[in-house]
Amino acid sequence: MGENARTASQEVESLKRGLDLGMTLIDTAELYGEGGAETITGKAIEGRRDEVFLVSKVYPFNASRKGVIDACERSLQRLKTDRLDLYLLHWRGEHDLEETVAGFEELRRAGKIREWGVSNFDVEDMEDLMEVEDGENCAANQVLYNLSRRGVEHDLMPWCQERGIPIMAYSPIEQGRILRNTELIRIAKAYQATPAQLALAFVMRARNTIAIPKSSDPHRVEENAGAARLEISREDWAALDAVFPPPFRKQPLEML
Repeated sequence: MGENARTASQEVESLKRGLDLGMTLIDTAELYGEGGAETITGKAIEGRRDEVFLVSKVYPFNASRKGVIDACERSLQRLKTDRLDLYLLHWRGEHDLEETVAGFEELRRAGKIREWGVSNFDVEDMEDLMEVEDGENCAANQVLYNLSRRGVEHDLMPWCQERGIPIMAYSPIEQGRILRNTELIRIAKAYQATPAQLALAFVMRARNTIAIPKSSDPHRVEENAGAARLEISREDWAALDAVFPPPFRKQPLEML
């Protein structure tokens, strides 16, 4: 979002419709549209800030102690708010984690953010983070996770679940690429659902896992909301496992 002025109003309405339907977590980043998505989000939540759990992310090259603080201030200005509910390091970069965490903690003490976390961190990265002072305050890890990319189920997801760290699943429908799968379509039809709804339901069935599908179409947002009401049988989950098998060994963390 935030990359085309011609679609800006529809993007704002899409986010507002999501809020109306009770999908109150909005995820954005300074990366998206080089701040444009944050500007769109700021317009969508105007007058409704207390309804929203607001998440943004900092570029790794801005993740020094001072850089984190300065980047957060810019994000807050674009979002037209005085606080973030969750602020994430977008991926691990050149700055030491000690610096980044120190910046996050300073922002937290100042009330600019309520919690902080990371994105695209594998188990080894999370273990490094836990060795840093205040690293145990990490509140979430946002990673690529969907039916066709299940590598995190082998080790990263259990590691985070054991420590009460939620997983935020980005690209939960694989940018639409999995939606033509015949078995996904067959099972979805049995529940009078769409393939996208079933794919979202799969992500949300895991404990402490949040799906963050992107849509700039209010009708698609309404469709996404229906995923939360699906109750899928064990047999049908098993049928999907046969087509999209879970991992049996460690896999490198995938990113988009």
